[in-house]
Amino acid sequence: MQAQDTTTLFFLKLWPWVETNKNRLIAGAAIAVLAIFTIWFVACQRDAKAAAAGEALTQVAMAAGGSSADAYLKVANNYSGTGAGQRALLQAAATFFAAGKFTDAQAQFQKYLDEHPDGEFAGQAQLGVASSLDAQGKMDLAVGAYQKVVSNVSDTATVSAAKFGQARIEEAQGKVNEAMALYQDVARAEPSSSLGSEAAMHLMELRSKLPAATPAPAAAAPALKPAQ
Repeated sequence: MQAQDTTTLFFLKLWPWVETNKNRLIAGAAIAVLAIFTIWFVACQRDAKAAAAGEALTQVAMAAGGSSADAYLKVANNYSGTGAGQRALLQAAATFFAAGKFTDAQAQFQKYLDEHPDGEFAGQAQLGVASSLDAQGKMDLAVGAYQKVVSNVSDTATVSAAKFGQARIEEAQGKVNEAMALYQDVARAEPSSSLGSEAAMHLMELRSKLPAATPAPAAAAPALKPAQ
């Protein structure tokens, strides 16, 4: 009975405070309900937008005869806050690259990095910038961009692609030792991939072109002392 009496006494003391602050309590409850509804509504809208973005990207990707970069850019602009919108922007850049429009490709890869520096595809976008510079013949800038990928990206395949791209430039510039080191890294990191096999092939070709090592001269035989 003592516990019941204590509970009753507590509510008897609380009730006058509730009566005094009734309007504030009602307003607070209304604000809480509105906040919950807002969160629910935003989540529903976000889910609906993400679903629509995915459907739009699928339609563009499956278009007969392939889609233009402009079609992907339209999806990216209409659904910029979704994962599908990010993929569309990256696909637009890749489409420009495949069409030989390397300046446009670089611009879109860079746009992705500007808008989503920590995005899911930031590593691929960095590699895209480096490859676009490489394709434009801007070798020094491309090497720096490839090195940035190696330093900043954790994905092994992306890093290997960057090292391979840099190795090709180093080889073309006659920096054989630097190229061999990079090809060797790629061959070791990607032993079962086509990129790893190609790196190993380049490495073997460069090694075969190295001058043969000059054999060390034979040590002179010690002079024999005449028998005493």
